[in-house]
Amino acid sequence: MAGNPRVRKVADRIKEVIAQRLDKGLRDPRLGFVTITDVQVTGDLQHASIFYTVLGTEQERDDSAAALKAATGMLRTEVGRNLNTRLTPSIEFILDGIPENAASIEALLREARDRDAETVSMASLAEYAGDPDPYVKPRDFEAEAAAEAQAEAEEETGPLNS
Repeated sequence: MAGNPRVRKVADRIKEVIAQRLDKGLRDPRLGFVTITDVQVTGDLQHASIFYTVLGTEQERDDSAAALKAATGMLRTEVGRNLNTRLTPSIEFILDGIPENAASIEALLREARDRDAETVSMASLAEYAGDPDPYVKPRDFEAEAAAEAQAEAEEETGPLNS
């Protein structure tokens, strides 16, 4: 229910609380450089999905995921203290694929640019298979008649200018 202003406000508050708590640090040494990218809350405010990214290697992502999973209860308590709701929503952490998707899209765009440049270079060296202008032109009957008359005159008398 992203359209409900109260749900959006609760989601924003959860994002703020979790980000502040992670900024202070957890006692878990496995936690890497984590950024909260989005929080989605169900319409009944019972569950919050917290999307995050981790700067670093695959191992650092795995370690940070384990640290967040271990700290979920403590972070939920922190959220409960800072929300003005009757019930504290359950929370789950979901690794956000935005950086990987962005890198993949960037690679595809780079490949498309390279192919476009290759096509342009090939086109600059290309030649026509037939006439440069393959379209049929309207016939000029007067010019044809004059050319025929000149050809007949040359046949009878030889070339005029010789």
